[in-house]
Amino acid sequence: MEEIARRDNFAAIEAIGHWLNGRLFYYIDLATLLYLTFKELVVERRGSSLVFEITLRQIYFTGVQALKLITIVSLLLGTIVIVQLGSQMSLLGGVPVMISILVVAIIREFGPLLTAFIVIARSGTAIATELGNMIVAHELEAIQSMGINPISFIVAPRIIGVTIAVVCLTIYFIAVALIGGFFVSKLVLTITLPVYIRELMITLQATDLILAVLKGAVSGLLIALTCTYHGLTVRYSSIEVPQATTRAVVSAILFCFMSSVLLTVLFYL
Repeated sequence: MEEIARRDNFAAIEAIGHWLNGRLFYYIDLATLLYLTFKELVVERRGSSLVFEITLRQIYFTGVQALKLITIVSLLLGTIVIVQLGSQMSLLGGVPVMISILVVAIIREFGPLLTAFIVIARSGTAIATELGNMIVAHELEAIQSMGINPISFIVAPRIIGVTIAVVCLTIYFIAVALIGGFFVSKLVLTITLPVYIRELMITLQATDLILAVLKGAVSGLLIALTCTYHGLTVRYSSIEVPQATTRAVVSAILFCFMSSVLLTVLFYL
């Protein structure tokens, strides 16, 4: 019995070791891909106009085409939060406390996170699927055979474009949630717009806006990097594409949550 128990313990330790080893190499691969991306941006000068055009297309797809969905979600979130807080205003202690909670809920946390999740659902899945299908169709091999570096023409524009788009979408999300949500919730609240704006300006600090922009930038970078990496892990069959896309989505969501928690801790604790 002791021998069996000892073997089970060794098996468990070995399984943990394999998992940790896999995680370590995964993070090293992500860091390497990020390093190669920025290295190519600095070193590679050929086709800069084409890279710029691809980046603009990525910004258009990730940012501009997502505005409708972002507007709907931010309006709904702003309305829900403002109505809920307004209905409990007497318990909360008045408008200043309500605005303080609003700033924490929308600007610091929900705005950047929900924006990141929408981008993951739209652009993250599209990037992983597109790159996976390109590998299966041997398009990357054709690009390399023409002397074109896939990092500078495929990976870098997506990372830059998604990062810029997420930052802009985060700012837009927060603005629509705070202002648009107020006008929608005005149907059930008695707060006037001047009072709302004044208390918002008093409560809002520069660190809140900096944190929101920083969270958007970090989330955009992690989403693009993770989804690009998992798309490039496809090797032989189209069956691998949805599997890689699923792994990309799960990893991107976890990274966004972890980065949000880390930045909040660094800024406010």
